[in-house]
Amino acid sequence: MYKGVALECGYKLDILVEDKIILELKAVESILKVHEAQLLTYLRLTRKRVGFILNFHVSQMSKGILRKVL
Repeated sequence: MYKGVALECGYKLDILVEDKIILELKAVESILKVHEAQLLTYLRLTRKRVGFILNFHVSQMSKGILRKVL
């Protein structure tokens, strides 16, 4: 639901932690703006404030984490 309208577009976030944090899982060469836009869309639609993109296609996991806060 978004602003009282049921969306039939099939958005599906990967993981929701403690009904507070959205985790979007990726395995890509690099995180692109479209991935960030996807996370921001999920944050806005769910009215959550914090989300992370976790990219598993990196040599060190610390290099594959992107945090977004609304």
